[in-house]
Amino acid sequence: MKRLIGLGLLVALGGSACMQTTSNARRSKKHKVSKSKSQAAQAGDLQEEGPSVFPTAPLPSYARLPGKTGNVYLDRFADLWSDVHDTKNGYFSPEGVPYHSAETLLVEAPDYGHETTSETYSYWIWLEAAYGRVTGDWKPLEQSWKSMETYIIPTKEDQPTAGSYNFTHPAVFSPELDDPRQYPSPMENGATPGWDPLWKELLATYTEPYVYGMHWLLDVDNFYGYGRRSDGVSKPSYMNTFQRGMQESVWETIPQPSWDSFNWGGDSGYLDLFVRQNGGYTKQWKYTNAPDADARAIQALYWAKTWADDKGGNPAVDALAKKSAKMGDFLRYSLFDKYFKALGCTSPNCPPAEGRESAHYLISWYYAWGGSLSKKGGWSWRIGSSTSHQGYQNPFAAYVMSHVDAFKAASKTAASDWGTSLDRQLEVLRFLQSSEGAIAGGVTNSWMGRYAQPPAGTTMFYKMPYVEKPVWEDPPSNQWFGFQVWGIERSAALYWLTGDEKAKIILDKWVAWATANTHLLANGSYEIPSTLLWEGQPGKNWDKEHQNWNGADKKFNEGLHVKVVDYTQDVGVTSTYARTLIYYGAKSGRHDISKIGQELLDRMWKLYRSPKGISNPETRGDYKRFNESAVVPSSFKGKMPNGDVIDSNSTFLSIRTKIKQDPDWPKVQAFLSGGPPPEFHYHRFWAQADIALSNATMAWLYPQGIPTKKATAPAKTPAAKAKGKPAAKAGAAK
Repeated sequence: MKRLIGLGLLVALGGSACMQTTSNARRSKKHKVSKSKSQAAQAGDLQEEGPSVFPTAPLPSYARLPGKTGNVYLDRFADLWSDVHDTKNGYFSPEGVPYHSAETLLVEAPDYGHETTSETYSYWIWLEAAYGRVTGDWKPLEQSWKSMETYIIPTKEDQPTAGSYNFTHPAVFSPELDDPRQYPSPMENGATPGWDPLWKELLATYTEPYVYGMHWLLDVDNFYGYGRRSDGVSKPSYMNTFQRGMQESVWETIPQPSWDSFNWGGDSGYLDLFVRQNGGYTKQWKYTNAPDADARAIQALYWAKTWADDKGGNPAVDALAKKSAKMGDFLRYSLFDKYFKALGCTSPNCPPAEGRESAHYLISWYYAWGGSLSKKGGWSWRIGSSTSHQGYQNPFAAYVMSHVDAFKAASKTAASDWGTSLDRQLEVLRFLQSSEGAIAGGVTNSWMGRYAQPPAGTTMFYKMPYVEKPVWEDPPSNQWFGFQVWGIERSAALYWLTGDEKAKIILDKWVAWATANTHLLANGSYEIPSTLLWEGQPGKNWDKEHQNWNGADKKFNEGLHVKVVDYTQDVGVTSTYARTLIYYGAKSGRHDISKIGQELLDRMWKLYRSPKGISNPETRGDYKRFNESAVVPSSFKGKMPNGDVIDSNSTFLSIRTKIKQDPDWPKVQAFLSGGPPPEFHYHRFWAQADIALSNATMAWLYPQGIPTKKATAPAKTPAAKAKGKPAAKAGAAK
């Protein structure tokens, strides 16, 4: 069960004796948050922390759509949009922040359902863009972007020492380790990073040092009690989880505040759980961006502007397009190696890179930034990411930011960078395409997360070795079919929009494989792939001079194979998959393929419509891991804000004891006591939005219906036990 796959990778910092563990009113108001005396005193020691006065955003407006458009698929869009916005269904917090799910007891990448992610925000923006097309009302889109700016894009007060950044020494190297039990990881000042080639240009363009990008994770209801800027009470609050390498599952994570003022945790807050450093630790802030979410938000704004322009244009949408271009400007940090090392680096001590020598031009797993809380002797750091997962690539967004004037960022080299990225992303998808057609894991410029030497014979992409399970391994990061459809849908949208021939070559083979493994069952149900098993690697090295775009070459990557292990009816994945098929079929004239997508939407709607959305049953055998060790070093002693003890005896549950107060906890406890695995019906925000969008896309691409042609996916009885979700892991930003 993947869902977003948490952002997690230890990152490093810049500066000495400091460390970083990143791995319906239309008028804006402000509210003041009270503090305990002890918290106020601590804040007084660092004036940068206070006062605790935070902006708020207008609440989402709500008026149920009629749902009688004359098109069944637009009616479904209207119904789902209304369900999501209906306050009794619980998709939004009282502050108007969208939850990851309407339910609270949910563990996957976010470890609690009423957290939220940049993924959720990007889907909300996309949903409101489609609402604008349907109604001509763009105010909900404005509200969603305003909420994003207010709550999940750190303000200048949330990054107080960003101006202390030294672009010639972006961060201090800290190696990623093989197992959480090996942490904390040492800071290694002797490993010289390359220069940050974006800093000077961004500063000249925007005349201020603050990053304009989303952090990946918010504690919406202040469940853990950190509060914004660690005041203990305000909400939502910035937080993080993943920090400890490729084997750290969500069940081993330790929640921590993004603004660590040492109020909780141990004597040094949470920092010494993750990084070992001589000279002590400094109170600090740190944020991690999930680049695929920011790219999705830009993708959504492109559609919004296109649809608004079709109706004469809208100044508010034009203004948001300009802001999304700025977001894309900063998103370029994801196109660079973590420590700005040149491609092909196989040692922490390889020479530092300059200019674009460190650019892989792929949308990598994260970028991150942070710094000291105090401005006295202040410091700040920034990093990119060395590892790129196929499921994060968005050639559609790269096209928009390089070819569409309204989305070209103000920085001089931005459009050129994204133009190169467009080509490079399509290339890596082709490089990773298996003999059957599915897309394999990814590539990295930092083997094992520490610039190790890859095994002899490993196939290279622009000097970067192939990685079967990029970023994390518990569970394997590329076993979830959802990452296939999330990534390939963007190529299908690009193909539909532009007719890109390279995208078509990739899609031709992928669609053939996917539809051959799609079962439209005689009982009215369906099966799509769930868990994938991989073997082998790409056949030949790939670079500017050595490529293969011969779609008829049956020997291409003949040693790279995928097997479907089991099947699912997961509604969110089914939706994205259906939309991919509809885009492809509409552009290629393969209406039989579009018909399969339509069948999936129809069957899903009939089978899984609930009073507040679409939801299929999920049996959560992985919830046996609630009592799994949190892997705390014996040297660490601390407490969570509610008093839960953090020490070597801690488990996932023991540092999250409030979960026991959840109304769904008894059925989990019964499972832990020897009963059967519990079953849940989750309503994830992203899935509801995606299903609404797929139905709307069906209506827009086939307003008169699909030309009659029988669907060609084989109808059969189940070949393997259907599976609701893959095993939980998270590893998206650290």
